[in-house]
Amino acid sequence: MVEKRRASVLRRRPQLSEEVASHVRHRVMSGEVGPGDFIRLDETAAELGVSVTPVREALLTLRGEGIVELVPHRGYVVSPLTPSDIVDIFWLQGRIAVELVRRAASKITETELEQLADITAALSTAVENGRPEDVENCEFEFHRLLNRLAESAKLAWFLNNATRYTPTRLYASDLGWGRAAVRNHEDLISALVRNDVDAACELMKQQFTDGAERLIAHRASPS
Repeated sequence: MVEKRRASVLRRRPQLSEEVASHVRHRVMSGEVGPGDFIRLDETAAELGVSVTPVREALLTLRGEGIVELVPHRGYVVSPLTPSDIVDIFWLQGRIAVELVRRAASKITETELEQLADITAALSTAVENGRPEDVENCEFEFHRLLNRLAESAKLAWFLNNATRYTPTRLYASDLGWGRAAVRNHEDLISALVRNDVDAACELMKQQFTDGAERLIAHRASPS
């Protein structure tokens, strides 16, 4: 029984540390904490209601990603993040997403187009009603459907990893971004209906370019 309990803890811990890493990653990318700010283990653990262990594991992960740095005898501090870094992150995401939508375009059917339209309608409702969690879910479902149609599991995996650096909660709470996302999705669906693959790819690219520009502007604005 003890061994089973121990194995269960070992299985849960990586997932918990990943959730902590996601939380800290969001704070850094959204500008809630800036370069040189300390990420305190005890404070973060208390904030999230977890032990120090998954926080320490999360910070080790983020150190490997270049999100934080370890200052000897002092702890972890946020690493510099320049506008060029943000452009690079979203450029990579956009390039992969564009290729996925290009591959999906040749396989999409009326059924999937209707599903995309339904998701976009739900996204619009969530945006106008100020429901960030629903906005996040709709956005996720829209892209997941396209990525699944592309039948390119490895590319989709790389995109999923790259989008970890997108502070989705920040966008989901932004009415301007939400309305722009709805228009983009509607235009993208129209392009797919017309079988205008180049237009669909350009619209997908625009979504990521817009995301980078909005994040840079947000981080540059006074707190």
